[in-house]
Amino acid sequence: MKRILISIYLTAICLAVFAQAGLRATIDPIEMLIGQQAQVTLTVQSASDGAKIEWPKLQPRQMLVPGVEILGSQQTDDHTLVIRLTSFDGSLYHLPGFKVKVDGKELTSEDLALKVVEVEVDTTQLNKMFPPKDVQDNPFQWSDWSLSFWLSIVLLLLIAVTYYLYVRLRAGKPIITHIKIVKRLLPHQKAMKEIEQIKADKMVASENQKEYYTKLTDTLRRYIEERYGFSAMEMTSAEIIDRLTASGDQQSLTELRQLFMTADLVKFAKYSTLINENDQNLVNAIDFINQTKLDNQPTEETVRPQLSAEDQRTQQERRVLKWVIGGLVVAGAALFCYIIYNVYQLLA
Repeated sequence: MKRILISIYLTAICLAVFAQAGLRATIDPIEMLIGQQAQVTLTVQSASDGAKIEWPKLQPRQMLVPGVEILGSQQTDDHTLVIRLTSFDGSLYHLPGFKVKVDGKELTSEDLALKVVEVEVDTTQLNKMFPPKDVQDNPFQWSDWSLSFWLSIVLLLLIAVTYYLYVRLRAGKPIITHIKIVKRLLPHQKAMKEIEQIKADKMVASENQKEYYTKLTDTLRRYIEERYGFSAMEMTSAEIIDRLTASGDQQSLTELRQLFMTADLVKFAKYSTLINENDQNLVNAIDFINQTKLDNQPTEETVRPQLSAEDQRTQQERRVLKWVIGGLVVAGAALFCYIIYNVYQLLA
């Protein structure tokens, strides 16, 4: 019974020992020529998947040992690290074991050996040995530069055409059209403004009654022409009254007829009126305007310039020239960048 217990105990110890993580190192190849590369593979064995592994800090161009240089390292999986080495001195190198920490416990791999063999030189054939040659310029080949040359010619033509079109564009005067918003007085506002001016000039009491009635009736004629849309300035007083009969108030037309009759007598028959009669005719003119005015009319007018067919054609040509010049500038810039890139590639 005691022997059985001892056997179980020893078996448990052995399993615990073999279950511990180990570090294995291999090198391939173990012999190489100067300048070739060798790979050292470090593998952590019997480590759990969640084990914390701290690999050695290796930097490119670092000397592992004198004469052996590290080119780089790469971790292929969680438990494997590959280190690339090279050497330019022929010798047999001893590579000490690498140290890796697994869950805080430091493990050391076995030592390795790397043999670097020099290239044998036959010193008896010196005539076949040549010194290193200097940097040689590549010979000029037209096929390499032809594309850049012809593209440069095309670029010059594009520049010439663009300049010619630009000169043509500058030579022609641009047709500038402005849309104006004009504030305008309504017909009755214009008429009342002129009547206010007649009052201000005190023409009612003036001895020149012909001038007074001429200005007063001309004001009414212009108002009627703008208000009703017929040529009152070229019509007689009777013709104006006949045109207004269908649309006017009979009372206002009666007063207007009396005003025109008095004005005709003053202008053509040298009739003299009294001051109160002049005042009454002025009041009648104002009453007629107030009774027939239209208030709900727009006070602003949009004035759009009318271009002739030639101006429209010129404007269209200038617009096309601007688009063509813009396209040529973009194409020329892209072509110039490509030529510079192509020449840079040839000179690099």
